[in-house]
Amino acid sequence: MEANLVIGIDCSTTSCKAIVWNQHGKKVAEGRVKIKTFSPKPLWYEQSADSWWYATVKALQQVQQQINPNQILALCISAQRETFVPVDKSNKPIRNAILWMDERAEKQLHYLEHVFGREKFHKLTGKHLSGNLSIAKIIWLQKNEPEVFSKTSKFLDVHGYLVYQFTDQLCTSWGCADPMGLFDMTQNNWAKDLLNCVDLKLCQFPDAVQPGYVIGNITPKASKECGLPIGLPIVSGIGDGQAAGLGSKIISNDIACISLGTSIVAGYFASDYQSSKNFRTMYGGIENTFFFETVILGGTFTISWFLEKVLHAEKKNIRNYQFDEEYLEKEARKAPIGSQGLLLFPYWNSVMNPFWDPKASGMMIGLRGIHGVGHIYRAMLEGIAFEQKLQSSYVEDELGRNVGSYVVGGGGAKSNLWCQIIADIIGRPVYRTIEQEVSSLGVGILAASATGIYGNVKEASNSMVQYSEDIFSPDEKRNQYYSKLFESVYRDIFPIMQEKLRVLNDLMENHP
Repeated sequence: MEANLVIGIDCSTTSCKAIVWNQHGKKVAEGRVKIKTFSPKPLWYEQSADSWWYATVKALQQVQQQINPNQILALCISAQRETFVPVDKSNKPIRNAILWMDERAEKQLHYLEHVFGREKFHKLTGKHLSGNLSIAKIIWLQKNEPEVFSKTSKFLDVHGYLVYQFTDQLCTSWGCADPMGLFDMTQNNWAKDLLNCVDLKLCQFPDAVQPGYVIGNITPKASKECGLPIGLPIVSGIGDGQAAGLGSKIISNDIACISLGTSIVAGYFASDYQSSKNFRTMYGGIENTFFFETVILGGTFTISWFLEKVLHAEKKNIRNYQFDEEYLEKEARKAPIGSQGLLLFPYWNSVMNPFWDPKASGMMIGLRGIHGVGHIYRAMLEGIAFEQKLQSSYVEDELGRNVGSYVVGGGGAKSNLWCQIIADIIGRPVYRTIEQEVSSLGVGILAASATGIYGNVKEASNSMVQYSEDIFSPDEKRNQYYSKLFESVYRDIFPIMQEKLRVLNDLMENHP
């Protein structure tokens, strides 16, 4: 039996997915196992690193029941970014991993700015000093858990930890190391000057290699656990955001992607390294390329908040109250564009680019007695689309080029209404990928290229990614209306309100 399949592992925040892809980008088999998150204190988020490996093994065991493992040519990993675990000299986890969304290290961000410099840090790493980065949390461990820190032999990202479990090698990928905020993207290596400045050592981090190359082979021990053949090549992967770009065929300047998930992540292809307050700079999946990202932290999280905290849908009988997304979308279709004067700013989880304000709060303005649940829901969809237009305009101005079209993915992409709203507000055609698991497909593409199914990554992406026949073209009249609303109201509201929102936040935190 000919070996012509690849596996894309997507170890995300909530689950691990093992998906088998053929050379045409079609899903052949799938395994999926949830990963539990702990919150020992408010705004602290942790996971057991062992749960990453357990979920990966179980997902691969599910896959074995659907295909012959001997058909697999290689495996590649996409992983949640910025999450890391300290391990001892035996490479065993010393404590729980600290997640990207953990907010315990705000003071350490200020310390980093003081001892190293915000602009210097940004130019070196491609990252703005923000709470998601690993570096501040490692410094937090250094100061607050000195016993853990002293026993730590290596700090491993999720990709690096899984590679070790598969191969016994302490190695990760540039595309998984760089989101940590510890990597010198101008030199393609760990940032020695930065590490020295905060009393960290180069030996505390794994080797890092370019994405898309064989990084090791499955050991007999790992083979026994997961059921894949001994010696199967493991290909160096990339973070889940960059992988989603590759799995959406973002391999040229004229198209960008938007992932409509808990956070909204948009990605832009680039051939040259550049740092900017308007995006985060990541390594791309294609050699000598980069991936510029914008992030809306309050993505579908805002919708979940409305369902759970306001409508209490999870506590009610859905058949009687009908408070689910299908019902809300039906009601939103009845509301006119612009939600009858209701406008939402989706800063429910603060704001990153272009304002970088951890104290930012969400806003809804224009509320009147005529508004109902459909208006509010539509305002959410429109508000997130307006914010994406704002971010996209900054990126396009920075790069000096316009994006011709967008590809949407993630759970929110299932909504035809939302896809059309995005097209009407941004004013560009919107496509959808046929396969929704684009992060897994992205690293499947890397595996297909590394094993010779295709000559290079670009060729593999062109052949393995297919778009749906559904095309959402902007309606001229709706686009004109939305453009007026954006330019005359949306664009300038937050900068005007920013200082007042900070005062409000301070008062909230210091109430009697």
